[in-house]
Amino acid sequence: MIKILIADDHIIVRRGLKQIVAEFSDMVVTDEASNFQEVLDKVDKKDFDVVVLDITLPGRSGMDVLKQIKSQDPKLPVLVLSMHPEEQYAVRALRAGASGYLTKESAPDELIAAIRKVATGGKYISPSLAEKLAFELDTGTAKSPHEALSDREYQVLCMIASGKTVKEIAEELILSVKTISTYKARILEKMRMKSNAELTHYAIKNRLVV
Repeated sequence: MIKILIADDHIIVRRGLKQIVAEFSDMVVTDEASNFQEVLDKVDKKDFDVVVLDITLPGRSGMDVLKQIKSQDPKLPVLVLSMHPEEQYAVRALRAGASGYLTKESAPDELIAAIRKVATGGKYISPSLAEKLAFELDTGTAKSPHEALSDREYQVLCMIASGKTVKEIAEELILSVKTISTYKARILEKMRMKSNAELTHYAIKNRLVV
């Protein structure tokens, strides 16, 4: 029996995932978490075979959560289930230790197949993501400017490009306006750009926002 922890801040998503899993006799959702600290506490105290993780939990970067889980329990498979398209976060998630990456638009059968695969030590990636990873491994391929950003800087870039103000980003990430402004300045410097408009144009062109 595959024991699953679902980590998502939306109760309707957690209920939906539990209903999908309940249809299969070889797996069960044994617990849920809605925020960063709950995930870490439950991983520390209970025994799970797979964590199904939304990387947009409130308060902390999803990559921080993922890295912390892998630090606490390196062998615990983490399947990222995100609203963000593969182009945004999949490669970063796999680099940070995820065993697989699925978008929330995926079919239930694909989710079940992914859980089974990562529970047995495998990796689950889509054909399109496999192709992207192959390009990533090609050392002759020039790196895109956004790949020089830290995970938090990258998250802020995507939020700026989606039209959010510094104040809105600060509120959503539970950080100060000054901190977000600092991230924004670093992003502009690293990407050699001067305005939000340039960042947004870049993000749309590179399919970092939908």
